[in-house]
Amino acid sequence: MKMPFSINGILCTLALLVLWRAEELAEACSCAPVHPQQAFCNADVVIRAKVVGEREVDSGNDVYGNPIKRIQYEVKQIKMFKGPNYDIEAVFTAPVSAVCGVTLDVNGKKEYLISGKAEADGRMHVTLCDYIMPWDSLSNTQKKGLSQRYEMGCECKIVRCPSLPCEISAPEECLWTDMMIEKQVHGRQASHYACVKRADGSCSWYRGIASPKKEFLDADDP
Repeated sequence: MKMPFSINGILCTLALLVLWRAEELAEACSCAPVHPQQAFCNADVVIRAKVVGEREVDSGNDVYGNPIKRIQYEVKQIKMFKGPNYDIEAVFTAPVSAVCGVTLDVNGKKEYLISGKAEADGRMHVTLCDYIMPWDSLSNTQKKGLSQRYEMGCECKIVRCPSLPCEISAPEECLWTDMMIEKQVHGRQASHYACVKRADGSCSWYRGIASPKKEFLDADDP
């Protein structure tokens, strides 16, 4: 009796399905670049912390009844920049990068800036799309911005320039050109500038570690 499909054909079909699924997983986590200030404003929680432990935990079940796994990082909070009035002791993330899971060093030596979302039960959840950086890699301007300046600009909108020509469409916008001019996310504007709101309601880039002076906030033109 002649089989309608050959074994080789079935194997080829399975191989294609596996490759398609692998490609789908690899592309499952996609994040648009954001300025550090924008990441701060979008986050529910922003902390400086060390990671001192890691374990896999169950986090409920999917629609088929299978357990959902997450990674729980135990952290020692050093400073809270934004968030609840209690210390964050654990940070949760997906188990693999394909679904935006974050990998952190757990030796307790490296300090991180960690931004993320607060879940309904108060737990902090992070993904690859959140702003998570080694503390030592931040500029002095970025560290200062976390304490006050970024919050001053949360009513402003930072607009990414993908290609030339590009321009702002409203006075409360700041044009972010790092990727266009320097071909990198962590360029001069990301490292040394904050978009702050001025007295007339418009927003403008400000560079400096000290807080903006009244003359800058009241000026007609930056």
